[in-house]
Amino acid sequence: MDKEMYYFMSDITPLTPIIDRGMALHKMIRLITIGLGGEGYLNFTGNEFGHPEWLDFPRAGNNNSYHYARRQYNLIDDDLLRYKYLNRFDEAMMKLEEKYGWLHSPQAYVSLKHESDKVVAFERNGLVFVFNFHCHTSYTDYRIGVDVPGKYETISLIKRYKIVLNSDNPYFGGHGRIDEEKSEFFTVGLNWCHRNNFIQVYIPCRTAIVLAKVD
Repeated sequence: MDKEMYYFMSDITPLTPIIDRGMALHKMIRLITIGLGGEGYLNFTGNEFGHPEWLDFPRAGNNNSYHYARRQYNLIDDDLLRYKYLNRFDEAMMKLEEKYGWLHSPQAYVSLKHESDKVVAFERNGLVFVFNFHCHTSYTDYRIGVDVPGKYETISLIKRYKIVLNSDNPYFGGHGRIDEEKSEFFTVGLNWCHRNNFIQVYIPCRTAIVLAKVD
């Protein structure tokens, strides 16, 4: 976000394209990192969002100044700033991992890495992660292969998944393009991307969703 983070992170100013892009990608990058990560997740040393653009420790060249040797974690407490959205997403992401515990599960199976569509999908510990990194193209009824079907319904080969995390939710500073209350994704028992089933999802541009089986 470069210098715009100093001038356009206020919630009472218009959302600029650079801030919009930066916040969307920030959430997606954090989620794909923890989703594909090993047994731990480093949430500091460059992974924070509460500090200036660069760090500069006191030295002779800056007159021993501490001005850029600090963290501004108070930014998330200011309700007029957009940093609160990033913090909310981070909290939701941590709670989701605590509930499903994928970090200490076997590594994810990446079923899709589509270069031109800019879509990545993988399964881990019963969850399905879907990322659309495309800058302007959203997809309707996009097929995602899944190995494990969800809850059995009245039709024998149709099961369903639900959204448990959505980076485009307005609560996280998103645009609210997905109606989570009405979004259920039914699996079809046909092979797709070397998986036994597939679901069809609506995935807006620069958005990540996590799906869980319906109990």
